[in-house]
Amino acid sequence: MLVLITGGTGLVGAHTAAAVVAAGHRVRIMARDATGVDRALSPLGVPPDLIEVMAGDVTDEKDVTAAVRGSDAVLHAASVYSFDARRHGETRRINVRGTELVLAAARSAGVARTIYVSTFGAMLPAPGGLVVPWSPVGNAKETYLASKAAAERIARRHQEEGAPVVISYPPALLGPHDPKLGDQTSRLRYMLRGMMPIWPTGGFPVGDVRDTAALHAALLTVPSDGLDRYIGPGRYVSTREYVDTVRAVTGRSLPTLFLPARTMLPFARLVDVAQRVWPWHIPAEYGACYVCACDARSGDTAPARGLVPRPFSRTLADTVRWLHDTGRLTAAQAGAAAAAELSDSAETPAAA
Repeated sequence: MLVLITGGTGLVGAHTAAAVVAAGHRVRIMARDATGVDRALSPLGVPPDLIEVMAGDVTDEKDVTAAVRGSDAVLHAASVYSFDARRHGETRRINVRGTELVLAAARSAGVARTIYVSTFGAMLPAPGGLVVPWSPVGNAKETYLASKAAAERIARRHQEEGAPVVISYPPALLGPHDPKLGDQTSRLRYMLRGMMPIWPTGGFPVGDVRDTAALHAALLTVPSDGLDRYIGPGRYVSTREYVDTVRAVTGRSLPTLFLPARTMLPFARLVDVAQRVWPWHIPAEYGACYVCACDARSGDTAPARGLVPRPFSRTLADTVRWLHDTGRLTAAQAGAAAAAELSDSAETPAAA
């Protein structure tokens, strides 16, 4: 099977490509920067000769049509995942228009299965604080969450019209080998560099990117059984538990002040306004605070085909160790995790 993956140079896309290759499929990656494919996949042990690379932009209809042509399946993971106020225009363009074009092209080409990588955040705020596959699309006003909600409506419309579209809802993801140092990995790094002494209360679902990648590889071939939406493997973690777990894996005290998330929202909104003119990133985004304020839990993840998520402490330890090994954290910042071995090889996804 030839699987087209968009967003293959990002955290989810790269790990998914490795899992798909490990499952015995051929992979075609569409990327704006074709040179970034090898940088993203070589640390995961994927030989370059197993990957077909096509330069292209998911917001360009001709590029998308060419990339989809000849594919047996499509996994659309291309997305801007950032609460950085400076990226509003890019976020809307890639997350919404990119989804419109990729799903339409796959449907027009008769692709047998298209997997759209959504997020639990597309359904925030969730009724009763519980995100399940059939939760209504959210109405958050923050740019990233609003863009993913708009893309979610596009994917659900295709489903309602009978297109073979499957939607996955990953939680917030961590794990080693993050090619672009995405939002969650950066936040952990900021924390260990002493730049986040204040946290909102609340919490959010969190998981390991390797487990999500294994789910995506499995969804390419498993019978639908009437299911076409899947909550990604992971579990709810309160911000207090998050900080406590980081303390445990690093052995550091990490003094932290917790404030009510909803009380922090007006301040976080002001930070977003300031960020639009301030040249350096401020690690206090409104979107991140809003997610914590929603305090949503993911529902039953049993549809994830029996995949057992890694313990959160292991995911954190592996991520911190990787940050240290790549020079993004000092030994003092990584603490005890700097001396630990990675729990799993990056090449081997969790069994599904």
